[in-house]
Amino acid sequence: MSTPPPPPARGARLEWSAIPASIRANIEARLGSPVVAAHTQPGGFSPGVAARLRTADGQRVFVKAVGPQPNPDSPAIHRQEARITAMLPPTAPVPRLRWSIDDAETGWVVLALDEIDGRHPHEPWQADDLDRVVRGMIDLSEQLTPSPLPIGAVDPIGLTIGTRIAGWRLLLEGDPAQRDVLDAWSRRHLEAAADLESRASAATTGDTLLNFDIRADNILISNERVWFLDWPWGQVGAAWIDILAFAPSVTMQGGPPPEDVAIRHPAFRQADPDRVNAVLAAVSGMFTERSLRPPPPGLPTLREFQAALGVVSRAWLAYRTGWQ
Repeated sequence: MSTPPPPPARGARLEWSAIPASIRANIEARLGSPVVAAHTQPGGFSPGVAARLRTADGQRVFVKAVGPQPNPDSPAIHRQEARITAMLPPTAPVPRLRWSIDDAETGWVVLALDEIDGRHPHEPWQADDLDRVVRGMIDLSEQLTPSPLPIGAVDPIGLTIGTRIAGWRLLLEGDPAQRDVLDAWSRRHLEAAADLESRASAATTGDTLLNFDIRADNILISNERVWFLDWPWGQVGAAWIDILAFAPSVTMQGGPPPEDVAIRHPAFRQADPDRVNAVLAAVSGMFTERSLRPPPPGLPTLREFQAALGVVSRAWLAYRTGWQ
């Protein structure tokens, strides 16, 4: 029997024409030339515009834009991405932010970034793509250690893990009906997973600027290098956390087991196993608990995607802890 394809990483993308006319005019004014072509990019979860633009004078630029509908949280996420991306060093493998627009009247937020002539990794994952991406992640963590951002510019990731994504604790203390729909492994090990997760915040200590959202749809591979996109969740912590959070998505999308992915990164190999297990408990709890929530507006496939990541990350946690 063939394995079903993984759920797509796609939101409800809007076309260039969905941007209010006044904002489109502002974009063209900043570019100094009218837009003659806009090619929507389908990958990714933002329920807004993501398009490669061409102007009459031959410019190429990538534009991300979102308004308060259908998802009222999205503009704030774009604002955070613009703020963080603007502070990244020019040598980092991240598309350069040219400028942004934050329109108070309409609530729309626009980011204009360098267009990258590249492609997403093949799915299912291929060995050569994975080798290049992991090497790129190693280079990324080296460039961003210590974090090049001013102190206090982003939160320590321990704050997020300790207070905002404590999925196993939420399931343990929350509605019993949610626990009833958990898989048998999660029900059996819920208290132990919540206890291990409670140690994750202290386990994240480090001084690396992390993306914390690396997966195939947030990666572009060009002839020269691997590029890492989408930085609204940038936080500071241990250098091995990005490869840990990335590995389950590779497995879900047809690649090798997550341990085989993560062990390729020297920071992961050198990390204390107990710290790794605590953070893995937090990541698996996040995917498990959030997959049970209603879909956010404009993100119809997000919960299915999180559920699939939960299956892989729980199996990885079981492997590492021996909780069979």
